[in-house]
Amino acid sequence: MDKIIECIPNFSEGRDKEKLEKILNEIRKQEGVKLLDYSMDKDHNRSVVTFVGDPESVIQAAFNSCKKATELIDLRNHKGEHPRMGATDVIPLVPIKNVTMQECIEYSQKLAKRIGEELNIPVFLYEKSANSPQREDLSNIRKGEFEGMFEKLKQEEWKPDFGPQIPHETAGVTAVGARMPLIAFNVNLGTNDIEIAKKIAKAVRGKSGGFKYCKALSFELKERNIVQVSMNMVDYTKTPLYRVFQVIENEANRYGVNVIGSEIVGLVPMNALADVAEYFLKIENFSYDQILENRIYGD
Repeated sequence: MDKIIECIPNFSEGRDKEKLEKILNEIRKQEGVKLLDYSMDKDHNRSVVTFVGDPESVIQAAFNSCKKATELIDLRNHKGEHPRMGATDVIPLVPIKNVTMQECIEYSQKLAKRIGEELNIPVFLYEKSANSPQREDLSNIRKGEFEGMFEKLKQEEWKPDFGPQIPHETAGVTAVGARMPLIAFNVNLGTNDIEIAKKIAKAVRGKSGGFKYCKALSFELKERNIVQVSMNMVDYTKTPLYRVFQVIENEANRYGVNVIGSEIVGLVPMNALADVAEYFLKIENFSYDQILENRIYGD
């Protein structure tokens, strides 16, 4: 493929594998795309899917999977730890090969228009695609979640970019946008005290004085009787994983709590993990050209 973009739709279903498989099949059967990864989270009741392909095929697969999710997911009966406003909650597009960010913005507009007009779902453009500063941050758009969208969309400043000005009865609202690669990075704490997780999330969250390129929330993982600091690292080249991890570990120690593990949801750029290895292993004079895969698949 001469041009490649990545699509990472988030669906508000993390407990019913049969439903998710029906959504994934809409991606699998689309010629010109490859499904790379998907993960289901029961506590968050959410699935994160990653696929790549040529832009037109990716847009079609994204639309088809959104349509299927609209048929299968009823947010009136949805409960989970992760904030959500739509059956297909968010659809980010990321330029990978021979595609500019501006082209990705245009593809996101095309996809958003189709979802709004053909599926009757209100769609907000976010991140690089946003038409106003307050819509760049997904958390601003999602505030109020599905239940609050019925009143929120009545406000003129929250008129959707595409689709009706009332949420879809069961599928809610969707956000579509172009962005840089994002790493979904979670750190699990050896306690069930959610207040500790909230304090640590606040310490690393950019909006509350932490790291500029880190978005952080706190969640209870009830099945494991622990809490989690859940983050979106929106630019790992400016805020590396190891730096945030160290601060979380230091903050946890203040409260007599251990970090018991971490996880990456979905895929991660190889160089982001190389940064971690270089830092913690104290590798001297390290070059990314020393990574085998970079030499094999380099520019």
